[in-house]
Amino acid sequence: MPETPSDSRSACTCVVGLQWGDEAKGKIVDLLTEEHDVVVRYNGGANAGHTVVTNGQTYRLSLLPTGVLRPRLRSVIGNGVVIYPPRFLEEVSQLRSGGIPVGDNLAVSDHAHVIFPYHLEEERLSEQGSEQAIGTTGRGIGPCYADKVGRICGIRLGELLHAQHLKERLRPIVERKNRILRALSPDARTFDADALAEEYLGYGERMRPHITDTTRLLHRALREGRRILFEAAQGSLLDVDHGTFPYVTSSNSSPAGIWSGSGVPARNVGRVIGVVKAYTSRVGRGPFPTELNDGPEGVGERIRRVGREYGTVTGRPRRCGWLDAVATRYAAAVAGADELAVMLLDVLTGLSEVAICTAYELDGQRLDEFPGDAYLVERCRPVYETWPGWQEDISGARRLADLPTPARRYVDRIAELLNLPVRVISVGPDRQQTILC
Repeated sequence: MPETPSDSRSACTCVVGLQWGDEAKGKIVDLLTEEHDVVVRYNGGANAGHTVVTNGQTYRLSLLPTGVLRPRLRSVIGNGVVIYPPRFLEEVSQLRSGGIPVGDNLAVSDHAHVIFPYHLEEERLSEQGSEQAIGTTGRGIGPCYADKVGRICGIRLGELLHAQHLKERLRPIVERKNRILRALSPDARTFDADALAEEYLGYGERMRPHITDTTRLLHRALREGRRILFEAAQGSLLDVDHGTFPYVTSSNSSPAGIWSGSGVPARNVGRVIGVVKAYTSRVGRGPFPTELNDGPEGVGERIRRVGREYGTVTGRPRRCGWLDAVATRYAAAVAGADELAVMLLDVLTGLSEVAICTAYELDGQRLDEFPGDAYLVERCRPVYETWPGWQEDISGARRLADLPTPARRYVDRIAELLNLPVRVISVGPDRQQTILC
């Protein structure tokens, strides 16, 4: 008789950012690994930095799921992710050198699309000196996704395991890409198809132990009643469909990407944890109504310094500003968030007052809803309410009662504005510096 699927709805969880990325999702995923058996990354590429601090040891991941730090778990990179093989192998090597075993506990979809050097060159030339530059990480991710949906030039990871097939596929693709690159710039770097094939066949052999049909793997896990944790990259406001287009990423960074990016139907996800910073940050270009451009001695620079707001992948300084409840409430609705994790609350310690954007003003009209279009958001002005700050060090707080009253009221106001309960409060980078509500 066929196996009877178990009721997996309560066993599947998604951790998703509700801002423009960098919300410290990695810490929440790390905390939740003890309750799950499988951790799945379903979107993005090596542009999504996750920093996890455990027992004083810092791990920085850009492509591998955070779950790989817990070898008992099965970590999965789904078909919705784009893979740059050199970076994958580099991260695996770094973890092994640090004493983290990586073997058959890490699976990568054979249907994940592959980033080639011509993708990086295409992105470099497109961003270089362009007034329409998005402000990307330069990792070739956007051009790779473009090839995926364009169908003609996309190559999947499983194809790296078949030498003759890959060579035949690459020759017309590379010829086409070289013409495009030369059209973008006479000084463009061009490529040799056979040399690329040999290089990437080598990567394929080294990755062979990890490459598999991850959709089948995940469906089997569901049937066996395994608890699956889905890990979103970037934030919901960068979702290619629901974010501030065109200043977005190239994939669905909201839970909308789970079904397409892993093969697991969305109805299996019974819990969505929305992660927000106690303030807001953004990398690259794009509208940011609450950004604080108040100079080197201002609050914005102070938040950047205290919060160490520099990109995990690129090292770029992040733009910083007050919490935007209008944008975050919209992202929570799109994500279907059930609860909140408020991160980096300790960064606001020492400020005389803190502010939350509760509405926008656009052309003299008050807006309580997020416009959704970048050209409109750029013209919005924030309407703030201010709250007393707190001076006490909260990094040692482990219970709600340990927080000073102003900090507790600030968190309560976030919950009220987003109409969601706060279940986790982070007061420092280490996994122990966490309040469970």
